[in-house]
Amino acid sequence: MDSQIKPVNVTRMELANRLFFRLYQCANLLHKTGSRAVEAEGLTTQQWAVLGALSRTEAQNGISVNDLASYLMVSRQNLAGVIGRLERDGHICVEPDESDRRSRLIKMTDSGRHVWLVQAQPKIHAYYEQALDDFSIGDMTHTLHYLLKLLDNMQNLDHG
Repeated sequence: MDSQIKPVNVTRMELANRLFFRLYQCANLLHKTGSRAVEAEGLTTQQWAVLGALSRTEAQNGISVNDLASYLMVSRQNLAGVIGRLERDGHICVEPDESDRRSRLIKMTDSGRHVWLVQAQPKIHAYYEQALDDFSIGDMTHTLHYLLKLLDNMQNLDHG
């Protein structure tokens, strides 16, 4: 009976290894090619992610560093440098929270909104079109479904 279980586990682990390695490669190429897509705006993929998060309706009045880090699933330390560069470039501002002076809120500035909506968005959309070439709506839906399922399992590992 063990001989029947082992091949299944070996096959599963080989597939898991290939899957996670491909995700690793995709993440690296997303950073490389995505940054190239928006470099003329002076942005990186990390900055693109922060501006995207700040462009959401829920973040219009600002978002705490903790909430932004949680949403992006990064550490506060990893976020600090990105926030510093975006603030230096005038795309965001960091202000005290009116309801809790110890807390700081990150807000997109008018300059950041212009860079995000007018300059970066068309290039990001073109990037998506190229990266998802030959993907049908169904392919994208299925991929998103499985990535969300994987993300949920990984979040359980993170909080477990």
